[in-house]
Amino acid sequence: MLNVTILCLGKLKEPWLRSAVAEYAKRLTPFCKLTIIEKTPVRLPSEPSEAQIAAALREEAEVILRDIPAGAYVYAMCIEGNQRSSEEFSRELSQLGVNGESHIVFLIGSSYGLADEVKRRANAKLSMSEMTFPHQLARVMLLEQLYRAFMIDRGGKYHK
Repeated sequence: MLNVTILCLGKLKEPWLRSAVAEYAKRLTPFCKLTIIEKTPVRLPSEPSEAQIAAALREEAEVILRDIPAGAYVYAMCIEGNQRSSEEFSRELSQLGVNGESHIVFLIGSSYGLADEVKRRANAKLSMSEMTFPHQLARVMLLEQLYRAFMIDRGGKYHK
């Protein structure tokens, strides 16, 4: 069974987001072994300077890079990543499995994103949309798309 890890900075604050994550985690049980790892982002002042942001991203990068399992295929969730349709994403995940990838890790940075060294470590960069969404919604959106991808691959009726 495929191992999927979502390594993210920050805890979900809203109960409805936690509920949505729990629901999709339950739905994903037949398809993969899901692990969600939450790390604490670096605290920044309300109006941080560019230097403070850069320093925080470097510090967060150390934590992220240390926790990526050896041999994992890594997706960096970032604005400059490539967008894929749900069908393309499903085919890509299926192909990774065919190619022998047994552990896929998705990295979700803090509200300021991911450091360049983290993006360089990634095998692929993925963007959810050109639209801007609340940072904490990214985890729910990713889990929904993972569930959709598995359902597409299995010929399920969830995707229309």
